[in-house]
Amino acid sequence: MTILEEKLDALPNQPGVYLMKDRTGRIIYVGKAVNLRNRVRSYFNRGSSDSRAFVQLLDRVLFDLETVVVRTEKEALLLENELIKKHRPRFNVQLRDDKQYLCLRLDTSHPYPRLETVRRPQRDGARYFGPYSSASSIRETLRVVNRFFQLRTCTDHALETRRRPCLLHQIGRCPAPCVFPVDVEDYRRNVEAVVLFLEGRSGPLVSQLRERMKASAKKLDFEDAARLRDQVIALERSLERQAIATTDAIDQDVFGLFREADRICIYILYVRGGRITGGRPLHFTSDFPADELIESLVNQYYGDQNFVPKEVLLPAVPNEPEALAELLSEQKGEKVRVFVPQRGDKVELLAMATRNAERAFSERTRTREEIEQVLERLKDRLSLKKLPHRIECFDISHSAGTSIVASQVASIDTEPDTANYRRYKLKTVTQNDDFASMHEILTRRFTRGLKDGDLPDLIVIDGGKGQLSAAAAAMRDLEVEGVDLVALAKSHELDTLLPDEGTKRSPERVFLLDRKDPIILPQTSPELFALTRLRDEAHRFAITFQRKLSRKRGLQSQLDSVPGVGETRRRALLTHFGSLKRIKEASVADLAAVESMGPAVAERLHAFLHAPLNAEVDEDDPDDPVRAASLEDAAPRS
Repeated sequence: MTILEEKLDALPNQPGVYLMKDRTGRIIYVGKAVNLRNRVRSYFNRGSSDSRAFVQLLDRVLFDLETVVVRTEKEALLLENELIKKHRPRFNVQLRDDKQYLCLRLDTSHPYPRLETVRRPQRDGARYFGPYSSASSIRETLRVVNRFFQLRTCTDHALETRRRPCLLHQIGRCPAPCVFPVDVEDYRRNVEAVVLFLEGRSGPLVSQLRERMKASAKKLDFEDAARLRDQVIALERSLERQAIATTDAIDQDVFGLFREADRICIYILYVRGGRITGGRPLHFTSDFPADELIESLVNQYYGDQNFVPKEVLLPAVPNEPEALAELLSEQKGEKVRVFVPQRGDKVELLAMATRNAERAFSERTRTREEIEQVLERLKDRLSLKKLPHRIECFDISHSAGTSIVASQVASIDTEPDTANYRRYKLKTVTQNDDFASMHEILTRRFTRGLKDGDLPDLIVIDGGKGQLSAAAAAMRDLEVEGVDLVALAKSHELDTLLPDEGTKRSPERVFLLDRKDPIILPQTSPELFALTRLRDEAHRFAITFQRKLSRKRGLQSQLDSVPGVGETRRRALLTHFGSLKRIKEASVADLAAVESMGPAVAERLHAFLHAPLNAEVDEDDPDDPVRAASLEDAAPRS
C-alpha cells in the first residue's frame, strides 16, 4: 500500500481543509469539506460524476495529500481562502482581478472628518462607502459633497499646520476649520447629512434638510437657508439619476454569472439603500461547476476586505450557504443573508446582473494565444492532421420526411464566419434518408471546393457513425485529401433505474473514422464548446430555412385555391412583386395592374390574403441575405 493510499484510509470524518501536492511538493489544489473522509475519497471513485479536468489528471499529478482539521464549516471556509491566497494553487478558482475599485472613507472619530478616496478598505473603525465602478462616478459624488455639504478636503497635516484659509474657503466650499473656530456640532450635522446621502437614504435626509432650511428662514438667516435649499435641490437631482432597484432600502451585492465553456464572467451589481450605484465585472477561466465556483469566488471576494452588504444574491446555491452566511455575518458584525432569489424584485436584480455579465463577457474576446491553445488541444485530442483554423459543419433538416434541406456554417479560429454560411435544397434525394442526403451535400461541397481550391481544415458532421460514413464515402469518391472529418453526436436523456434519480444526460460524443468508440471531451472544455456552438448554429440555420420553405409552399398551394388564380397568374404575380410578402402588402389596384389580372380577380385575391386564416402567414423576408431562390449549390451571399 502506498503512502497516499494509507492517508486516504486514515482520513477523519470531520470538517477541514485538504491540500493536494505534486511530486515536487507544490500545492496544486486546496479544498474544504464538511466531512474530509467522504469528500476526498470521492475524487477516486470510479463512478464519480465530477467532470473537472484536473480530477481526470489526479492519478498522474497527485503525489501527496495533507489535511487540516477544524471545528466548523465556517473555519474551513476561512482557512481555504487564506491557503488559496497564500499558495495560488494551479487548479483552484482564483480571483485574480488586480483592479481595486475606489471607495470613500470617512473617519467619524475625528472632530472634523473629511472624505478621502481609497482603494482598499481597512478595519480601522472608519466608515466606507462604495465601491464605485469608475473614477468619474466618484468625482461626481465628491463634487456634490464638497459643493453643498462643505466638508474639509485638506489632509490632517494641513489641518494642523495651515495658517491661511485655502481657495475652497474663499469660494464658499469649506468652512476652513484649519484656520477658523468652526462649531463642532454644526460640522457634525453636515457629516451626518453626508452619511445619509452616501447611504442613499434620501427620505430622512431631505426631510432633515428642509427642517433646517425652515428654521434658518425663521431666524432670518436667509444665506444659510439658501445654502440648505441648494443642498436639497442638488440631492434630489442626484437621486433622480440613480435607478430604484428594490422597495427594500438595504445594501445588496448581486452576483450575475455568464459562461462559455471554461471562460467565465461574474458581474457584481452594487445596490446601496435600494438604489443601483454601480457594478464590477470579474473575468477568469475555470471548469468548476457553478455552485462550487460561486462559493469559492464569494469567499475570496469578501475575504479581501471588500464591503459586506446586508444581502448577497447569488445565481446558484453554494455548497455550504449557512457557513458562508455565518462567515460574512461575523465579518460585518450583523446578520447577512446569502441566498438565490426566487421571486419579485430580487429576481429582476439577478437577471440584470446576468445581462451585465453577458455584455462584459462579449466585450472581452479570447487572445490570440488562447485561441491557438484551444486549436492545439482540439488537434491533439481528435488526432487531426493539422490545426483546425477553418471549420465547417453540416446538418440535415426535414419536416416529417419532406422539405429536406441542409445547412453549412463555418468558423475561423473558433469565431463564426458568416460569409461562408450556405443553405442547400436536396436535388437527388426525395425521401427521408439522412445518410444519402449527407452524401449528396458533401459531394456538392467537395466538388465546388476542389474546383475553386477552397476546402476547410476540418469538417464536422451533425450525427453519428452513419452520417460520418456517408460523408467519408463522398470524400473517397472525389479523392479529397488534407481535410479532417469528424461527427458530433448530441447529448440525450438517459434512462434512470430509480424514479427519484432525476433526469440524466449522456455527454456529447465525437466520432472518428478510424476509431470504434467515441471520444468524450471534457464537457466544459473550450474545444468542445467550439464544436457544439458550430453544430447548434448549423441546426438553427437548417431548420430556419426548412420552415421558411414549408411556409412558402403552404401559401403557394393556397394561392392555387383562389378562384381565377392559376399557374399563369401566380407566376405573373411573383414576377411582378418579387416575393409573396409584397403580394400580401399590395392594394387591390396594385394587384389589378399585373398582367393577366383583372379587377374582379384582384379583389378576390386581396380578400383571400387578408382573411383571418391567412393574415398571420409569415413569408420569406425579401431582405434575407441568403434568399431561397438564389441558393442553388450555395451561391455566395451578397
